Amino acid sequence: MWTRLIRILKHRWQRDDAAQRAIPPALLDKLAAQVAKSEAGHSGEIRIYVEAGLPLSYLWRSDSMAQITHERALALFGKLRVWDTANNNGVLIYLLLTERRIEIVADRGLNQVVAPGTWPHLVASMGAAFKAGDFEGGLTQAVQAVSALLQQHFSLHAKQSNTNELPDEPVLG
Repeated sequence: MWTRLIRILKHRWQRDDAAQRAIPPALLDKLAAQVAKSEAGHSGEIRIYVEAGLPLSYLWRSDSMAQITHERALALFGKLRVWDTANNNGVLIYLLLTERRIEIVADRGLNQVVAPGTWPHLVASMGAAFKAGDFEGGLTQAVQAVSALLQQHFSLHAKQSNTNELPDEPVLG
């Protein structure tokens, strides 16, 4: 019970503008440009969601923070309609600032061609940047890593273009 109370205080202690302070407008524009540039070379869709703290409904759970963060990322994957792409190759990059945790959720089309250990390995390699508070470096690395996988498995052919099915701009929660 104490663990949950401490968790609640930690997440509720965040200022309302914590995500905006961590990811300022200039960085939002830079990340949107990186996503747009990436999507010009493959048929996949990349979404970024950054939130300061979890909603209260997630904080009361007795699950581990890793499980809670994963469940939140899956919920946002659906809410942002990342699953609803023509080739089933959408990817959500989710960052939880309070815990400095990242989750990458990929749709079934990409998961079928990527080795199962790929996502945890990518998340672990980006973890150092997030733990150090380098959100720009960590998110840039995440976009580049996801882009490389999408380029490898879903590259566009000559004269083919990617219909932009989802917004490129990151979402701050």
